[in-house]
Parts: sequence; structure tokens; C-alpha cells
Amino acid sequence: MKTQRFAAGVEYDGARFKGWQSQPGVATVQDALERALGRVADRPVRTVAAGRTDAGVHATGQVAHFDGPAKRRADDWKLGGNSALPDGVSIRWVRRVPDDFHARFAAQRRAYRYVILNQPVRPALFHGHVSWEYRPLDPRRMAEAARHLLGACDFSAFRASSCQSQRPLKTVYRADLKARGRWIWLDVEADGFLQHMVRNVAGVLLAVGRLEREPGWCREVLESRDRRRAAATAPPHGLYLTRVTYEDRYALPEPAAAPVFW
Repeated sequence: MKTQRFAAGVEYDGARFKGWQSQPGVATVQDALERALGRVADRPVRTVAAGRTDAGVHATGQVAHFDGPAKRRADDWKLGGNSALPDGVSIRWVRRVPDDFHARFAAQRRAYRYVILNQPVRPALFHGHVSWEYRPLDPRRMAEAARHLLGACDFSAFRASSCQSQRPLKTVYRADLKARGRWIWLDVEADGFLQHMVRNVAGVLLAVGRLEREPGWCREVLESRDRRRAAATAPPHGLYLTRVTYEDRYALPEPAAAPVFW
């Protein structure tokens, strides 16, 4: 029987998993999803995600595709998959897509939100789901620094040493930092991201917010193309993959709303 290709919207609590990508001996989102879909199909199912999020990173708008090896409706994959998934991961929707759809390579843009809780005492209820900074931050300086990231730039200074991407040039369409009370959040949208790119950006903005650096330092780091010139990588707990954008012809549903704690 010819397989049918499906796209799925997936959300997950990254604190429960060692990242998206399948790894032996640890809990990953991909393994959990493939086991659940395999139970629906009664045979193995392989998935491909739009972004391979790291350990501790969450998602409200992850997109994955799979080729169904058994004849099932989209709702069968969603309902049956969810009934077999562990706590902390959920299939929000499933849609039949053309065979040329590829969750990773067909993606036009991706968006992330980085959430910071700025207060003297470490959080209890939000532990593992936000980044905590006990030192006072100046959001206006951080927002000014973030604007230096807009446009097409070489982001080598913001990539992980283990990053394998051959193309450090990325176009950032949005880098908005906002604050409300003790909460600060950064929304970044680009045509692609390097490994740890958003977390390294957040590390630089935190240094600016703590008055350790001037906002223009963000531009200096960017233009240096030298990871050693930047700040420490910010923790993964505050990072959420919130949206993946594709051509309209695929008619995929809107993602869930980005996380809001305030």
C-alpha cells in the first residue's frame, strides 16, 4: 500500500525530555511520538521535525511530518497518538499533506520566545519552564540591544561550538523584547537558526540588562563573528519554539498561542 504523508502540530514540555532527537537510553520527544504513532499504525513510524530542539527546550508550535504506513484518517492519528503519548507531549493537529512536504526543508520561517522571570528569589511553580535572573534587569536597554539583530547577518558569534550548519548567514525579521512587571520576554523570528543561537542572544541581552555592557555591544559581538566575544549561553528552560511558517498551499493550522505567564 502506498503511504500517505501527514503533517502534525506538536507541543511539549521540554523539562521532561532530553530534547527532540531520538537518543538511546534517554527520553526524547521523537521517540515518544514515534512509539505513539506506531501503536496507531501497528508498525514502525518515523518522524521528521521542523527543528531539533535541545534538552530542556519547550515547544508550542513544533511541526513534524511522517509517512503513514497504514490507512488511517488524520483524526485517527491525532486521537490515537494522543491516547498513547506520555504526559508532557501532545499532538494538537494532523493534516494530510502532499508528498513534497518536508517539515524541516519546506519551512520558510521559525519563531522562538525566550521567557525570563526577574526576581530575587528562585521560582517554584515555574521551575524548569522559565529562565530565572535574580539580579535587576533593564528591559529598555535589552530591547535597544535586540534591535541590532534585525536583517541579514552572519550569526557565527551566536552559534554553539558544536553547530554543524554550513550557513551562518540568517535573516532575522523580528527581535522584540517586552516586559511586564517581573516578566521579560524576547520574540525572535528568522528564516533559520543556528544551534543555541537564541540562547546565546539571550545571554548577551541579559548582560546588557544587568548593566554590564552597553546596548551597542550586541552589534559589536555580531560583527565580530567570534563566539568568544559573546556572553555565556542562557539556560534552555526559558526557550519555546512557537511557530513554523510554510507556504499557504499546505493550509496548515495556526499554532497555539505563545506561552504567557504574566
